[in-house]
Amino acid sequence: MSKSSIVVPEAKEALERFKMEAASEVGVNLKNGYNGDLTSRQAGSIGGQMVKKMIESYEKGLK
Repeated sequence: MSKSSIVVPEAKEALERFKMEAASEVGVNLKNGYNGDLTSRQAGSIGGQMVKKMIESYEKGLK
């Protein structure tokens, strides 16, 4: 099993929408399909924004 495999295949579309939303929020233009031309900084900012939003969502659920 690769590190990037999706545990719940049905969630793939939702994860893609989430990624596009996070990219938009940090000002990175993502296109559907291959995005290998992104810099490490851009890719990291998208991942960081996704984690930030997941933590915020979890914390809201605790209250």
